[in-house]
Amino acid sequence: MRSLITALTCFLVFLGLSAAPVAPANAAVGIHVSGTKIVEANGQEFVMRGTSHAHTWYATQTKAFADIKSLKANTVRVVLSGGRWTPNSVSDVANVVSLCKQNKLICVLENHDTTGYGEQSGAYTLDQAANYWISVKSALVGQEDYVIVNIGNEPIGNNAVTPGWAAATTAAIQKLRSNGFQHALMVDAPNWGQDWQFGMRDNARAVFDSDPNKNTIFSIHMYGVFDTAAEINAYMDAFKTAGLPLVVGEFGFNHSDGNPDEDTIMAQSVSRGLGYLGWSWSGNGGGVEYLDQVTNFDVTQLTDWGRRLFNGANGIAATSKQASIYGGGTTDPTSPSTPGTPSASGITSSGANLSWTASTDNVGVTGYDVYTSTGTSLGSTATNSITLTGLSPATTYQVYVKARDAAGNQSAASPTASFTTLSGGGTGGGCTAAGTVQSQWSTGYVVQPVTVTNTSTSTKSSWTVTFTLPAGHTLTGSWNAAVTVSGQTVTAKNLSYNGTLAPNAGTSFGVQASRPSGNTSVPSGYTCAN
Repeated sequence: MRSLITALTCFLVFLGLSAAPVAPANAAVGIHVSGTKIVEANGQEFVMRGTSHAHTWYATQTKAFADIKSLKANTVRVVLSGGRWTPNSVSDVANVVSLCKQNKLICVLENHDTTGYGEQSGAYTLDQAANYWISVKSALVGQEDYVIVNIGNEPIGNNAVTPGWAAATTAAIQKLRSNGFQHALMVDAPNWGQDWQFGMRDNARAVFDSDPNKNTIFSIHMYGVFDTAAEINAYMDAFKTAGLPLVVGEFGFNHSDGNPDEDTIMAQSVSRGLGYLGWSWSGNGGGVEYLDQVTNFDVTQLTDWGRRLFNGANGIAATSKQASIYGGGTTDPTSPSTPGTPSASGITSSGANLSWTASTDNVGVTGYDVYTSTGTSLGSTATNSITLTGLSPATTYQVYVKARDAAGNQSAASPTASFTTLSGGGTGGGCTAAGTVQSQWSTGYVVQPVTVTNTSTSTKSSWTVTFTLPAGHTLTGSWNAAVTVSGQTVTAKNLSYNGTLAPNAGTSFGVQASRPSGNTSVPSGYTCAN
């Protein structure tokens, strides 16, 4: 699904093509790939924790670099242009690199010109993006310890183009290598960065192998396409299985194409040792102003999204480690103690409450991850309890828990516990529905997620969920479903992209409603039918 943000990425400028080709390097230098990990020149693992700054549109907001660092980020992704917007010159790019170094940030420089190529008028090709990087090469050579080159932001929309993503990305990588670039290169997925057609996932190995330096990092942008834990885990699992490096190069807490599951994105990134970069510091427009992390570039005015990203569970402040090139490194080699055996209560047909004895740590436990006995993630939490949703009826689950600390150390697995969900309950035609009130205030609330799970043994192509609004309540918004209201009965039907569910697969949608002041009732009676 198309990402509607004008979002994303590093910087550079448009001068002219420069430098005669030189032989590609035989080995990566500076920041480079090692298996699924990103490491520095000295072999120290580096996990990106940061945000994006729209420098090309706000070139005077240079204080943003220090402000982003003050919130404990170790990376900043800088939006640049080579001509689609006012081009960033060699001297400007050099200044950006200097600002990153002054503030002890790793610079991910991104060319935004390619955004939505094939679907958005004026977008540049990846070949043009490579030419831009060559034109500003003099500002980048020798900076391999500090700079990652993100070749082109969201380089292809949802329309097929020739050459396709794999061929165009391969050609851009090889062009940069033949021109002497030894930097770690980052490549964005097609489909506005969200890869819902899996063009990057399925071709990543061939693209990686085409890099003479074997120093390419793959970047997925997680917005409305990634609205469930199952989708997030499946995508991350694919790159783990392939043995390839992946980062979440952009994500948000909300989006016009759906409601991303930012809690799982952050928790799984931390658990797996993957980097993440939120979108974006400030200055968003076009209807996605809610993605600003601070208001008017003022670090003292954190928004809800900013507080979540920087200071929330699995956030930047709790999990970021400064690059060793700036004197950072692993200072806490001690893992948390093993959590207690989980205990299940409040078991329904689609959920259960789990709790366990908390772990201890020499510095501090930052969260817990819950898994099935086969290693499938069921969720993450900052405390020693969790409410599981979206489970299958009449199914036995064997689960265990691992604790983690701010350094990313993970404990040994707790003893395994077993529980069985009830049969029936909220079913109608081989599926279940369960709603969770995410937030509420005196005159309204948000129900997110309403989780829909296929409980049959065959793939379903559609679903319909109904539930009841309490008297006096009025629906004011919805996402990820086609919603109608008759009286107090709400009917939500799947959209084109989330109707097909394999057995045990799930998706979700959300709604917002208003209510009389002081009324604390919430919707009830969720049922699902195919």
